[in-house]
Amino acid sequence: MVRVGIMNVTGYAGAELARLLYAHPEAQLSSVSGRSAAGKTLAEVFPHLASYDLTIGEELGEVDFAFSALPHAASAEAVAPLVRDGVPVVDISADFRLRDAQEYARWYGVEHAAPELLSRAAYGLTELNREAVRSSRLVANPGCYPESALLALAPAVKGGIVGPELIIDSKSGVSGAGRAVGLAYHFAEANESVSAYGLGGHRHLPEIVQELAAMWPRRVGEEPDTQPIVTFTPHLIPMTRGILSTCYATLVAGTVRSGEEALDLYREFYKGEPFVRVVDSPPATKQVSGSNMCLVYPTVDPRTERLVVVSVIDNLVKGAAGQAIQNMNAMLGLPETAGLETPAVYP
Repeated sequence: MVRVGIMNVTGYAGAELARLLYAHPEAQLSSVSGRSAAGKTLAEVFPHLASYDLTIGEELGEVDFAFSALPHAASAEAVAPLVRDGVPVVDISADFRLRDAQEYARWYGVEHAAPELLSRAAYGLTELNREAVRSSRLVANPGCYPESALLALAPAVKGGIVGPELIIDSKSGVSGAGRAVGLAYHFAEANESVSAYGLGGHRHLPEIVQELAAMWPRRVGEEPDTQPIVTFTPHLIPMTRGILSTCYATLVAGTVRSGEEALDLYREFYKGEPFVRVVDSPPATKQVSGSNMCLVYPTVDPRTERLVVVSVIDNLVKGAAGQAIQNMNAMLGLPETAGLETPAVYP
């Protein structure tokens, strides 16, 4: 049994990790940290986790595997000693997602605490980067918005059926902001209201561009440095969990011409993937709530010759804790589905 630790179990992602790990057949949560609640039992902070007999410490005890759910900057500082000591880590923060330390500093406003580890970190979107995840001791869990967008667009981008100008319209529940108190997330402010934010550049944008560029095909006659041109607009929706992304891209002439052809391409691309399901009609966030599943629906608008793809995930599971456990499973040579096969909660 693998002894697992969670740094910052007191956040939403950390608590969701603890909930999901309880049913894991090969991993046992043995140590949790959270400085704001150090000395308290896990049940005192989260009554729904009363099945655990664990006390929250200021630091992790001895573990075989660690998850970091710390905020950016603090996470890299805490993760670095573990990696140097040979402990495999999945980092749920943004600290190891961007490969360029200067790009990280530009978007996050701080110098990277462990830039020497950036080249060793695998980007942990398992469906698109499985072999790198399996062979790495440090995995950067994707951001929730990038995960929804990349899973929606990867078959089209890798298949060479879309041009470089991409529009991503994403809507997220309020839990994506974490447990920190903010006026915009108060019930009276968020309820019965939808708002856009990050129009000047959301921190997840460079991550989306980086990963799309890495999978971009080189077409005959195209400039070798062609980069995707991404417009990304996130929105806050008055619900607790879930992300729905609608992605738009202009089709390359002579490729896909109908929704049926798009469905065929997507089904072939995700054939055999346990946590991505290509569906026949536009999905809803309620259909994935509490699960590690991503539902994807591609179609074609023949009037504009655009591909339109809708994806839904639970931002706390597939967009955070569930993806982290899927990455752990891959890193340890376990079945990727271990501990993650629970269906969605409905209604």
